[in-house]
Amino acid sequence: MLAIIFFGINKFPKTVALTRAGYVSVAEASFFTPVLANVDDSKEGVFFFNQSQFRSLEAPELKIIQNDCLAAFSTPRVLSPKVLGAIFGQGPQIRKEVVEYEIKAGDTFKSIAASYDISLDTLLLANDLTKSSKVKVGQKLIILPVTGLVHIVKSGDTLTAIAKLYKANVDEVVETNDLSDELDVYVGDILVVPNGTMPKKAPVYAQAYLPDSYFSFPVQGRITQTLHWYNGVDIANECGTPVYASARGVVLKAKLDTITGGGNVITIRHDNGVVSWYGHLETMLVKVGDVVGPGDRIGSVGGKPGMAGAGISTGCHLHFTIIGAKNPFAKLPFGYQMKYVSS
Repeated sequence: MLAIIFFGINKFPKTVALTRAGYVSVAEASFFTPVLANVDDSKEGVFFFNQSQFRSLEAPELKIIQNDCLAAFSTPRVLSPKVLGAIFGQGPQIRKEVVEYEIKAGDTFKSIAASYDISLDTLLLANDLTKSSKVKVGQKLIILPVTGLVHIVKSGDTLTAIAKLYKANVDEVVETNDLSDELDVYVGDILVVPNGTMPKKAPVYAQAYLPDSYFSFPVQGRITQTLHWYNGVDIANECGTPVYASARGVVLKAKLDTITGGGNVITIRHDNGVVSWYGHLETMLVKVGDVVGPGDRIGSVGGKPGMAGAGISTGCHLHFTIIGAKNPFAKLPFGYQMKYVSS
């Protein structure tokens, strides 16, 4: 039995039961009456019981069938024209992820911003540019999904403090970044802050100074894109190639990231507070809280278009980012072959 409902129309008995099939005849409803024997119904307005026998203030809508049965169906939701248009493929599509754009001949920063329906300041801030910066054909730009800015979560940050810093709305930050709630943030997370404005004193991100040997190769493969947003390099190999923790640490996140375009992402916080970020994974073999050491397998390479968890990618590769320090592989040239993984 899914639910028992107090029903106030004189034409029907006071109790009517809903089953897994959705409805039961009124004549059969008396079978369920004993369930209510010890129920305190003294509170006005409380009239719905869920399948665990807990009362709720919201009952399902009811539909009378052939004057004999009741069927329940979900309460209708009101959708905006913009959302409906996106669902049915009409009107503007709702873009939620960060994308990369390569500047073409004739482009200006203003025209690029306008084409993506974001402000010029948003485009410039996301790419560390100013209004006096020169437009270079072939240069790749990061395009945020909305007007606003990017914040890298550091130790001690809360969404409330972040929203206050940029004069933004906490609920909008949660929604834009597909967070479950205000507590669903981790050190090293890359957040889009919608409608945020940069304060006069911009936040300072501490950078740890580490020896080049601190991080071992996270995967065997070839460098196919040198340093790019955000402090990352791309290492290509066949999908399914093992991916390893680059240093000892604790897993902070292992989930699908729909905002940065990283697809399945694992982040690991290391003893010095630096975070390593592994994107476009086909599989994730660790969970939040796991302690891993250098050379421990944490997943496998993904990124093939159409593959679950690929994110925004054109082929099988690992996107490896370091947050809080220099990426030790940023100095490696295009085409460099990582031939081993330290253990």
